Amino acid sequence: MGEEDVETDLVIRARSGDHGAFAEIVASIARRFHGVAYAILRDRSLAEDAAQAAMVNVWRDLPRLRDPERFDAWAYRILLNACFGEGRRARWRGVELNLDPPAATTAPDDLHVVLDRDQLERGFARLSVDQRAVLVTHYFLDLPSDQAAEALDIPVGTYKSRLHRATEAMRALLEADARQPLTDDRCAEVAR
Repeated sequence: MGEEDVETDLVIRARSGDHGAFAEIVASIARRFHGVAYAILRDRSLAEDAAQAAMVNVWRDLPRLRDPERFDAWAYRILLNACFGEGRRARWRGVELNLDPPAATTAPDDLHVVLDRDQLERGFARLSVDQRAVLVTHYFLDLPSDQAAEALDIPVGTYKSRLHRATEAMRALLEADARQPLTDDRCAEVAR
């Protein structure tokens, strides 16, 4: 978080109903919110819905925020809850998530880099939404354990335990994937 934290005076102004201040907050966090939601949900449409729902909930609940200095962790908690909700709704509706990694521009000789990224994307996609959320708060947002636990609304010990289990699950998935031989079909899929 660090330098990207929302300024406390903006939060105070927005909390008292200043639409302009809230628009500035949205401008500063919208891209991060969408990135976090996409990392957790692995579907652009679901990520947009979760980020949008989170922004609405932030605006609605902002007057009840007691400590404006804790805005970022509080807002991430709202976003993570929106992601969990979208993930549950997607599972319930039977929506098939798009697990294709975003199109990347790579040079043809970077095959090993592409293969590594593809392997990570496939492993990450096979984790549960809860496991991805813990990994995203740790590796993507780089939140300290206490803030990540607060954002996930769980005790710090539970966060650390879930992080360990998610990391082990990811490691197991990557090791299992590495044992699979690279076939011509898989090479063609990766090269796309």
